[in-house]
Amino acid sequence: MSEIQPSVSYSFTMRLYIENKPGMLVKVLNVIAEHKGDPGAVDVVRVEGRYKVRDLTVSARDEKHSRAIVEEVKKIDGIKVHNVSDRVFLLHLGGKIRIENKVPVNTRDALSMAYTPGVGRVCEAIAEEKDKAHTLTIKQNSVAVVSDGSAVLGLGNIGPEAAMPVMEGKAMLFKEFADVDAYPICLDTQEVDEIVSAVTWMAPGFGGINLEDIGAPRCFEIEERLKEILDIPVFHDDQHGTAVVTLAATINALKVVGKELSDLRIVIVGAGAAGVAITRILLEAGAEEILCCDRNGIINRNNLSERNISKKWIAKNTNPENTSGSLKDAATGADLLIGVSGPGIVPRKAIEEMAEDPIVFALANPVPEIRPEEINTIARIIATGRSDYPNQINNVLAFPGLFRGALDARAKDINESMKLAAAHSIANCINENDLGEEYIVPSVFNKQVVRKVAKAVKKAAYKSGAAKRKKVETAAEL
Repeated sequence: MSEIQPSVSYSFTMRLYIENKPGMLVKVLNVIAEHKGDPGAVDVVRVEGRYKVRDLTVSARDEKHSRAIVEEVKKIDGIKVHNVSDRVFLLHLGGKIRIENKVPVNTRDALSMAYTPGVGRVCEAIAEEKDKAHTLTIKQNSVAVVSDGSAVLGLGNIGPEAAMPVMEGKAMLFKEFADVDAYPICLDTQEVDEIVSAVTWMAPGFGGINLEDIGAPRCFEIEERLKEILDIPVFHDDQHGTAVVTLAATINALKVVGKELSDLRIVIVGAGAAGVAITRILLEAGAEEILCCDRNGIINRNNLSERNISKKWIAKNTNPENTSGSLKDAATGADLLIGVSGPGIVPRKAIEEMAEDPIVFALANPVPEIRPEEINTIARIIATGRSDYPNQINNVLAFPGLFRGALDARAKDINESMKLAAAHSIANCINENDLGEEYIVPSVFNKQVVRKVAKAVKKAAYKSGAAKRKKVETAAEL
């Protein structure tokens, strides 16, 4: 079986005391190479007696691999490993985000205007007209990133405290890519009613709610109930962000292989939050034949009473022939297979049975449903959720621009029209002449992505009636 390559996610820095004579550093690098590590920066810290002190950065496959490399380096004569620092943990020390003032409070005048007594006038203005909170407070540019810690990344139900680093990271991405002020809020409850109440109570301070890493099927009910209660966008990114980028990747993949969405046989492996949302958006975009599989095989309309609400919806809206069978049966003759389940779920044999020019999106992270190395001679196009393979399907391509556009339009919702607009704008960030098997989604660092998505989403918000802010047409829009 193919081996996962070293990643910066498991990088570490060794402080080494190396005997100051020729060839010693090469010995260290050779050991790292023999154990399939990936050496990075080498920095001279100082010279101390007969030793040269160096910091050497190495990327490994996982923690076990990291420890093995360090132990082998310790065995080299003339080398002392002084300490080892995990670079990921160092980055998280003290948290990753902070709040900063937009104006200095360094004079009596500034204090009197920013706080009492001047602030009282602003409070009274908002009390008379609540809508002014959008212009006179941080609300207009604020998003709450809310989780209960029940479905964090691929780690499962690890609780609210353990979810905090992910929510902080999400807040960082909002700020970095779309200049949205986002706040990590991890709730110490997994009861639907309590989560709905908590978010409802805190909503006055936010222009949007981003639900994150909440397990299915509770996430569906939480989102739907909050949408009914609140007049600001409520968006479960694990569902809709993944779905938007998956549709964008599908649009461009089909341009490469020369197929139409309406003609495809599509298999979706996984019937959780992401699987349901991907199914919805593909149907909305024009797909006609979708088979969804869970651990029991193809979901059909048999035994509907035994299924949860999300699988009932899948059964009623997919599988037009009401077929049954295994994942391999579903994949036979399929044009597109999308995995949103777990590591190693999809066998190579299933890919071998797909139609000509098969497209495979194996999105489980960090270990995909099937590794690209296993099928790169079979599949025409492969995408994953990992950054170290081509065609990374990453939610950061969607949610910053989606919220930027929604906030700018002061939308009351992020509806299907806005999601479709986002998907098409992401796809269109790549010129058709530049598309290829290993380039169907733009880079997350492509700065035009957020701008284009925000513009398209804002336009769709006005067109669909979701926007609450009065539209002022610019010269470019006239």
